[in-house]
Amino acid sequence: MLTAKPSPTLSFQNPSSNLHFFHPINKHPSSHILRSIPLSTPTLTLTPTPTPSQTRVEILSESLPYIQKFRGKTIVVKYGGAAMKSESLQDSVIKDLVLLSCVGIRPVLVHGGGPEINIWLNKVNIQPHFLNGLRVTDAATMEIVQMVLVGKVNKGLVSLINKAGATAVGLAGIDGYLLTARQKSVQLGFVGDITFNINADTVAGEIAAALGAEKLILLTDIAGILEDKNDPSTLVKQIDIKGVKRMVEDGKVAGGMIPKVNCCVRSLAQGVRTTSIIDGRVKHSLLTEVLTDEGAGTMITG
Repeated sequence: MLTAKPSPTLSFQNPSSNLHFFHPINKHPSSHILRSIPLSTPTLTLTPTPTPSQTRVEILSESLPYIQKFRGKTIVVKYGGAAMKSESLQDSVIKDLVLLSCVGIRPVLVHGGGPEINIWLNKVNIQPHFLNGLRVTDAATMEIVQMVLVGKVNKGLVSLINKAGATAVGLAGIDGYLLTARQKSVQLGFVGDITFNINADTVAGEIAAALGAEKLILLTDIAGILEDKNDPSTLVKQIDIKGVKRMVEDGKVAGGMIPKVNCCVRSLAQGVRTTSIIDGRVKHSLLTEVLTDEGAGTMITG
């Protein structure tokens, strides 16, 4: 049995009188409802609230210009820090890489292994040491570093990417002389400019330059380059080479940020179009940096 339901109504008050006017909403285009509305009655416009699905589709459509811009181009991503410690953040990075690959972008992942290396060094009672943000690597440390990076971290990431639907191949610097190195400092031991323990930021910058990458992205444990390292609100959204060198001279960029900034500057000087230092602690910051106007950290330009 079908029953007729009354039409929903909207009401508002005419400010010039004490009368209320009721307007039926016609939910059935085939029916006809006569309306008698005084000319003095104010009008009302209804704007539907987007559903969550509509909002997601709108955001996706806004990424189209960036997909078109980077399609067929190489983006080198250095992955390390907090994003490697958290399973949920790791899952986010893997999904971001697979999505970029699916839309025709060519991501190259260069990973560190700092947290994992330190865990294994502690297991064998070797105390980690750093100089100007770079690990000091003796022969005993080198053996652990190679075991962790090549045998554990690299193969684990390859497996995760393949499971997520892309096809990944894991390479180490010693494979086919992919990377060659020279010793940087006697104080640093087996640490050079590319079998040495090479800082992953340095490797990422050199690989980006060698591949003619469109963009180099470094995932870090801070929001980006800050005017005040203790105040995240002082994030520098965009800066050129001269500006970032000045920040290093002023001491605003120090410690582990120095090799990150230096590798960005060096890669830009060798032809990489743009570089970015972004917050790897934020889920999907990689997609935010590549596919939105807002970005996710500091972009350094030539």
